[in-house]
Amino acid sequence: MTIQPEAAIVTTTRVSCDGATGIPGGAALGHPKVYLEIDEHGYVDCGYCDKRFVLKGGPADGADEGALPDIASGASR
Repeated sequence: MTIQPEAAIVTTTRVSCDGATGIPGGAALGHPKVYLEIDEHGYVDCGYCDKRFVLKGGPADGADEGALPDIASGASR
């Protein structure tokens, strides 16, 4: 059994991740805030926590998550 990372459906191609959104205790449990850019694949994965951001209506929206390769390019601080 493979555990898939958390995924979020977003409406913009530029997203940020700090690994602590929605976690009690906040930033103390997360990672440095990074900004990610969703490209033509329609999704991007955080290089720190593997959270996947999927562009709503994009090519990866509704796709089988297990069939998509990791895409962590475009990460910046």
